[in-house]
Amino acid sequence: MLAVVLVITLPSTAESAWSPDDDFQVPFACGESWEGDTRPSHSPSSLAVDWDRDTNDRGHLVIASSPGVVESVKDLGNSSYGLYVVLDHRGGWTTLHAHLLRSFVVPGQRVDQGQVIGRLGNSGGSSFPHLHYEQRRNGSDRHVRFDGSHFDYNTWIKSRNCADVPVVGDWNGDRASDVGTFTRRRTGSVFRKRLPRGARQVVAWGRTTDQPLVGDWDGDGRFELGVWRQATQRFILRTPPKPRRIRFGDSKDTAIAGDWDGDNRWDVGTFDPRSATFSLRLRGGAVRTKTFGSRSILPVTGDWDGDGRWGVGTFNPVTSTFRLNLGAGVVKTINFGRRASLPVVGNWKPDGISRVGVWDTATGVFSQRLSPTRTRKIRFGHAR
Repeated sequence: MLAVVLVITLPSTAESAWSPDDDFQVPFACGESWEGDTRPSHSPSSLAVDWDRDTNDRGHLVIASSPGVVESVKDLGNSSYGLYVVLDHRGGWTTLHAHLLRSFVVPGQRVDQGQVIGRLGNSGGSSFPHLHYEQRRNGSDRHVRFDGSHFDYNTWIKSRNCADVPVVGDWNGDRASDVGTFTRRRTGSVFRKRLPRGARQVVAWGRTTDQPLVGDWDGDGRFELGVWRQATQRFILRTPPKPRRIRFGDSKDTAIAGDWDGDNRWDVGTFDPRSATFSLRLRGGAVRTKTFGSRSILPVTGDWDGDGRWGVGTFNPVTSTFRLNLGAGVVKTINFGRRASLPVVGNWKPDGISRVGVWDTATGVFSQRLSPTRTRKIRFGHAR
């Protein structure tokens, strides 16, 4: 059921009750089935899991089983774990992903549940392509858990790593932003749009491992859908009469979008966490860059002053802090949200000025910051 409530208060900064112990999901795409094996002699512990499925596992995408920060990316060559990634999920919890073919993340980078982190491989002391996976607490291996339940080793399991991702766009052209979600499903992904009067529109677009983004690609005032295929660095924008495809960015980047030059047509871009650099691709193919933030933040974009040109910003979910780059060395700081939040930005009022907001992963509630003292809340999407 959808509900809209107007409140005259600021959101709490209290910690969410979320615990990685209850939130871990299988490290593969929504709906995929994998066999998780172990043995008494399994190094470093029989609690670790070797995931495989068939003879075509090499190169398969590996995704984050819970939100976290990249603790380390190391390559031990032909020995031990080979190329491996460790994610820190707070509370002493970490996950390890070993024998990778490629890594798509860097140390210090923040990743969301369901985000692609690498490709399955055969590196290190491995005799066949598979993913070696561990869940640790305070450095010690634990019996792996998915959906809050212990995994039954040496059996098959279907991934429920199907977390919603929030999106915001003007679905009907009234100059006010609406909310929506990108929902990962076994057969692909769908965008679920919430229209102004509460009706829903569902449009199939993208794969379960894509990064979603939306924008007014043709300048008609209505936002359309898009995805970024991280492993191949391809944007696929839903534009009639056929999709527009753009190759841009690096496999370690995060996708962004905005109207960089004020021509009312949105363009794509990327954020590189290694150098904290925004790369804004203009319509003719030229690229404008801006270094802002750090690798541990989440990038946001918006028209902060209403001049029609979109700028860059950041969100730190640890401190619930937005930092908006207004240009000429001016930075605006706004504290909003809480630790379980993901950032969203929209024109909550039809005045052309972008304002910050968040989507709470624990409750499925959008909080739109209308002013320093007024927040509009809309429940939409599936809580994690």
